[in-house]
Amino acid sequence: MKRILVTGAAGFLGSHLCDRFINEGYHVIGMDNFITGDQKNIKHLKGHTNFEFVEHDVTKFVNVNGDLDYILHFASPASPIDYLKIPIQTLKVGALGTHNLLGLAMAKKARILIASTSEVYGDPLVHPQTEDYYGNVNTIGPRGVYDEAKRFQESITMAYHRFHGLETRIVRIFNTYGPRMRLNDGRVIPAFMGQALRGEDLTIFGDGSQTRSFCFVDDQVEGIYRLLLSDYQYPVNIGNPNEISIKNFAEEIIRLTGAANKVIYKDLPINDPLQRQPDISLAKKVLGWEPKVDRKQGMAITFEYFKGLSQEELYKREHKDFSGYINK
Repeated sequence: MKRILVTGAAGFLGSHLCDRFINEGYHVIGMDNFITGDQKNIKHLKGHTNFEFVEHDVTKFVNVNGDLDYILHFASPASPIDYLKIPIQTLKVGALGTHNLLGLAMAKKARILIASTSEVYGDPLVHPQTEDYYGNVNTIGPRGVYDEAKRFQESITMAYHRFHGLETRIVRIFNTYGPRMRLNDGRVIPAFMGQALRGEDLTIFGDGSQTRSFCFVDDQVEGIYRLLLSDYQYPVNIGNPNEISIKNFAEEIIRLTGAANKVIYKDLPINDPLQRQPDISLAKKVLGWEPKVDRKQGMAITFEYFKGLSQEELYKREHKDFSGYINK
């Protein structure tokens, strides 16, 4: 039986990846320190014969007993609310955490896939974004802690591949959504859906003309699965190229929820990207992958998940306790 380590296993994407690899017949070792992950995301895996969990911070030395065939490094804050509160930890998990896991991959002779994101493109001057675009990033802006963590991740991963011959893969993840997202983590889909379910006004930052492209989690997981098992060693965009403006998307949410919500406008955060659309030509060519779930279908599934939350969860604002991590 193949053995795979998934870091960030209690996160949104990490937990879905654990499910997928268990279903594919792998023995999955999940690792998380719960700084932004949630135990309820992996509660259904407790006691499963092909799943074991290790609570650990990957910015510290990482060891796993026994053989390892693959590593998926998905440990990182991914929400602006989170990485602006814990900027140093965000940089550390991208730098020290990645370094530790690359070292583990070498020791175990395992193939490692690194989760990068579309943030490496910053506020792009090229549209749609292709893998050979170098990006437009403000290194000293507030978002730089996340953007540069991901860019460094890619650089050190390729250095290990070139210098040590390590088997590496890099996925550039574009906006992904679906069940198990945190309701109030600051990202547009859970923010809009939470506001709609609570009967609040939907908040748009900026004038709403900025665009995003949303990929359903099942499609994202399929792309990551194919990339890990492929022979391609350079970054690959995985996302849905179906682009929509934030203003039009807010109107879609209002229609979906059937709520009588209004839209209000606030100032756009510093360096918030104005356009996000992946060019997935490379993924089609080397992975035979493209998204299958359209936004209407995926949003209906996601809305049902949020509707199923308790009233306490629905009205609870995210106040993660980062006191043990601040500036460490």
